[in-house]
Amino acid sequence: MTIVANKKAFHDYFIEEKIEAGLVLEGWEVKAIRGGRASVKEAYVVLRDGEVFLFGMHVTPLLAASSHVRPEPLRTRKLLLHQRQINRLIGQVERAGYTLVPLNLHFQRGRVKLEIGLAKGKKQYDKRESEKERDWQREKARLLRVKA
Repeated sequence: MTIVANKKAFHDYFIEEKIEAGLVLEGWEVKAIRGGRASVKEAYVVLRDGEVFLFGMHVTPLLAASSHVRPEPLRTRKLLLHQRQINRLIGQVERAGYTLVPLNLHFQRGRVKLEIGLAKGKKQYDKRESEKERDWQREKARLLRVKA
């Protein structure tokens, strides 16, 4: 069940591979995410010292979440991956042009998971080409629907 998706990532990048990662969250963050108060639109993933971190994910705290914890909406969150996956990602990201982009936040068996994508940046002409292709598919579907 998708909580929040990053549609802009598919517009700005070619997604070559998708990987699911767990998140290290605090209790108030889980409550707020269950309430749909999260955004990954401006977030990005960084590999640092053999670990994977998520920067820029905004989680708006609930008003009645907790009285003894001071919520920090833009806190850096650690991603949980197997060491083998991290090593493979490090090798791929160090090649020119590749980056890690958060794609969507979702629940899996009661746990909050983040789908990250190994991505290569699109040039402006690639973005225009993708838009033309999407428009053509939409037009083609409309024409087929009219004739049927």
